[in-house]
Amino acid sequence: MGSTWRRRALPLALVLLAATGCESTPDARPEPTAAPAASVARVCDGPAAGPAKAPAGAVTVDPAVAGDLAAKTRSSPPHTTFWLRPGTHGLDPDRYAQVVPKEGNSYLGAPGAVLDGHRTNQYAFGGTARDVTIRHLTVQGFVAPHDEGVVNHDSADGWVIEHATIQNNSGAGLMAGARQRVRANCLRDNGQYGMNAYKADGRISGLVVEGNEITGNNTDDWERRRKGCGCTGGVKFWAVDGADVRGNWVHDNRGTGLWADTNNNDFRIEDNVLEANDGAALIYETSYNAVIRKNTIRRNNWVEGRKYADRGDTFPFATVYLSESGGEPRIRARTDRIEIYRNVLEDNWSGITLWENADRFCNSPANTSSGECTLLVKDTGRCAQPAIATAPLYADCRWRTQRVDIHDNRFVLDKSVVDCTEKCDRMAVLANYGTYPDWSPYQGERVAEAITLEQHNRWHDNVYVGPWTFVAHDPSRVLDSGQWQGTPYRQDAGSTFRARDGG
Repeated sequence: MGSTWRRRALPLALVLLAATGCESTPDARPEPTAAPAASVARVCDGPAAGPAKAPAGAVTVDPAVAGDLAAKTRSSPPHTTFWLRPGTHGLDPDRYAQVVPKEGNSYLGAPGAVLDGHRTNQYAFGGTARDVTIRHLTVQGFVAPHDEGVVNHDSADGWVIEHATIQNNSGAGLMAGARQRVRANCLRDNGQYGMNAYKADGRISGLVVEGNEITGNNTDDWERRRKGCGCTGGVKFWAVDGADVRGNWVHDNRGTGLWADTNNNDFRIEDNVLEANDGAALIYETSYNAVIRKNTIRRNNWVEGRKYADRGDTFPFATVYLSESGGEPRIRARTDRIEIYRNVLEDNWSGITLWENADRFCNSPANTSSGECTLLVKDTGRCAQPAIATAPLYADCRWRTQRVDIHDNRFVLDKSVVDCTEKCDRMAVLANYGTYPDWSPYQGERVAEAITLEQHNRWHDNVYVGPWTFVAHDPSRVLDSGQWQGTPYRQDAGSTFRARDGG
């Protein structure tokens, strides 16, 4: 699994101390969000109702009979439709009791139909059957272990989950397989994630996450229980090759809203409202090729950004954070860069940070991605001296933040709203001073120079409202807009600045 920010490399990173100037307590949370625009998913307060009568040919499931759903699934052929009557349905009182669908099964909930694990059952729906559909059903009270999920526990392919409410479970509300469609659901108040898009035996492709409300997840506060685990948030994506994440309302999650971590590729993240998440709205980490556009991103990162600032940490903890991620034309995708445009970022704790950890690469002890290597190197063992010091491995053995194009966005900051005086106002492109391991070819300022000046990372044609500052190369270089636009950085050509609070 990947790292969270760069704090898991603290012994290796350049860390400078300064006073924060921020006045609220480190654990202060934003007030609950106001309702978003009508076009954004508002699912949890008014989920669409399921069929009041059983569809023709459907098997009816009785909530008064314990384990009826699992038993009728076992006794029915593939491609059966099940209709769950109104009421609370349960499974047998065994931790491993679960529904194991057959290929093409459909599960439809009547109005008021609930499948409840009663804090006893770990999983609601599991197994490897393809093309299963779950609609109009509330799934709650299951106790999946850490990093595991309740619905589609085994990450089977082709599932469709629509108009469901998946809430108050431990672990992840649901897992994901290839070609999964997750539409118009309420993923609320689950212990770890709303959804964990992870497949143990391969990559996930063709994932659609559309029109969902994803809120209040990580109720078990796993980052506090396992410090630096990088294992929480609204949705976590692992090794997903092709994802469309659009029209979702991702808000008030404890930790990050959306987090793509380790060898993801070809994402389109568009038309979402990401707001009031304790941490970043979006992290794209050790991943490739994405379009991030037309999102409204507001009041994120107040808790986590403030916490590290109050500790004297000068790292620019951002609301949109790209960590060792960039465009790579050699990896097939709908784009060959990371393009961030036509977004509105308003009153977040800082803006966009582009980061590379100089000590994080294939075979390095500082690589927190559990022994993973880049998508450009099949044999991790090749990333060793002397070969790693020469082309092509010098470039290919590390995830590089490169070919990032940030343009036509609006960045608004009113410090009186965020309640801070400094460290909440930064855009950044930087790396640490390479020191580790002793055979690393990336020691010194090589990576910092590359990410800042050589890897085609570019801001331009943006609008800034408020007292923004800029960080380049390393945390000690804090710039005003004139220095940011001047030599040698030459960033934000064509951008406009109105250096006052408010908008």
